[in-house]
Amino acid sequence: MTEVRVPTLGESVTEATVATWFKQPGDAVAVDEMLCELETDKVTVEVPSPVAGVLSEIVAAEGETVGVDALLASITEGATADAPAAGPAPTAEKPTPEKPSEQAPETDAKNAPSAEKLAADNNVDIANVAGSGRDGRVMKGDVLSAMNNPQPVVASAPKAASAPRSDDNADREERVKMTRLRQTIARRLKESQNTAAMLTTYNEVDMSAVMDLRNEYKELFMKKHGVKLGFMSFFTKACCHALKEIPEVNAEIDGTDVVYKNYVNMGIATGTPTGLVVPVIRDADSLSFAQIEKAIAEKGARARDGKLGMDEMQGGSFTISNGGVYGSLMSSPILNPPQSGILGMHSIQKRAVVVNDEIVIRPMMYLALSYDHRIVDGKGAVTFLVRVKEALEDPRRLLMDL
Repeated sequence: MTEVRVPTLGESVTEATVATWFKQPGDAVAVDEMLCELETDKVTVEVPSPVAGVLSEIVAAEGETVGVDALLASITEGATADAPAAGPAPTAEKPTPEKPSEQAPETDAKNAPSAEKLAADNNVDIANVAGSGRDGRVMKGDVLSAMNNPQPVVASAPKAASAPRSDDNADREERVKMTRLRQTIARRLKESQNTAAMLTTYNEVDMSAVMDLRNEYKELFMKKHGVKLGFMSFFTKACCHALKEIPEVNAEIDGTDVVYKNYVNMGIATGTPTGLVVPVIRDADSLSFAQIEKAIAEKGARARDGKLGMDEMQGGSFTISNGGVYGSLMSSPILNPPQSGILGMHSIQKRAVVVNDEIVIRPMMYLALSYDHRIVDGKGAVTFLVRVKEALEDPRRLLMDL
């Protein structure tokens, strides 16, 4: 008998919720075939079968919370699915009726419960989602992919919100249990507000130089590096440049100590259908524009598909959040603890500004830096944001290290 246990979930993650079982007792399993899916605070973890055989027992049912190394199930190694089926002798004489009865539940449970819940919560017709699991089973990742690439056929959604049958508000409300990801987001954001002496300073930047440079070289950049030249690499470079001058923005408080980081692990806040995650680009200060763009594109795609590992979202020293992609003109981002700074980007809008005593139209963006006032003084915060502004308005400063 081989035991199947909860794998290591990552640094500081001690428990998970059993989201879906893809096999039932008596089912044959192959080596590395997925048995179940665990949902942690940040990611979904797939648990494969360590051996080939028959799943003999499920110890942790769907919905249960399990700790690291907890027993999930047991497998009879080397057995075949025919062996347990041959046990009940009376049914051996009627093989024909048995096959349809076994297939019926398999059809009912075709899709992963986590996929069905995600589809229902987001008004996605799961019948139109192509399944990548065994026997065409629709997995959670399939629904995420469908949400990122929506099909123009969603007609059933309005029916769910049909006219209420009574004046009681309870009939028009729906109570849904928060996912572990949403619980973690809520807990960490409130923890950040309660712990840090958070303050936000603002500035605005003329994006003309960056936009001109990007338009001039984007085709050549794409041809040589195979990735689009976006704005995020400019902002990442500008922040790395400013963090070298104002190191306290890249530091954190640990008890009565201040820990200064002689590196920049840049967190890029990324919105996904299930919530906000912050993949980390390690040693961003030593990467080129192309390497930064490739890392952002790759981690962003993995985040939206729910395939990020825990190690990819840990160890960040500073974060950039781009609310501009959703149309935000100005906001005050909340710190990602234990970090001491987060830069908020916003929409680029053409506005009338004064340049050399003349009123001109320029593409402007508001910038917001939220910082922990316990470790970062107002002078340092303002200087940091000014350095970012200067680097973006004259990108040549990045080349000259000015």
